[in-house]
Amino acid sequence: MKDIQSLLQQQISYYQARSSEYDEWFLRQGRYDRGAKLNQQWFREVEQVRDALARFSPVGKVLELACGTGLWTEQLLTHAQSVTAVDAAAEVLELNQQRLRSSKVKYIQADIFAWQPEEQYDVIFFSFWLSHVPEQYFEQFWKMVRRGLKDDGRVFFIDSKYETTSTARDHHLSEDQIGTAKRRLNNGQEYLIVKIFYECERLEERLRQMKWDVKVYETPNYFIFGSGGLA
Repeated sequence: MKDIQSLLQQQISYYQARSSEYDEWFLRQGRYDRGAKLNQQWFREVEQVRDALARFSPVGKVLELACGTGLWTEQLLTHAQSVTAVDAAAEVLELNQQRLRSSKVKYIQADIFAWQPEEQYDVIFFSFWLSHVPEQYFEQFWKMVRRGLKDDGRVFFIDSKYETTSTARDHHLSEDQIGTAKRRLNNGQEYLIVKIFYECERLEERLRQMKWDVKVYETPNYFIFGSGGLA
């Protein structure tokens, strides 16, 4: 348990340190630029996921876990009555607030593994977060989501598929490095983080065993996304 706590603290430190360069990954800039053809494919698949989220229509009170710099908070705001945005890194919360400048967003700085929602929401959303939840915390995390969700509430999540061109050119994805990955900042500093890649059907079945009714989809190369509610 001590080792996993150390790993999770290193993961928080990584995202704190990476806050100012985080968007480079999503925007395919710098070390994440894979050339015109692959970049174009990436953005096509981003639009596929955005379209799915729009069809899902996250209306009402929305809780966004691991909200980051606001790339998806911005999408939620086109539907939601209000958004409660939670992240462990004050640095990304500040960037999120600067990006959106919206009175509809309430920000909470908290370690998601130690935090519990104080109210229930119509929608709980998280992007590129489930892959950073350690195996031994998987059920605990989904129990927290359950506590924060209204009985008729819904969830929507997005995450990464295993694809070597999804990360920086100087990152290496190794299939035998189960559960962790080494990440490097622009300045060369390295961190070890949790990184788990899920297959759609196996993830659906695991959630079904926990009394969730969630359908998980995938884009051709880069993303998975799921939506549903309680069974």
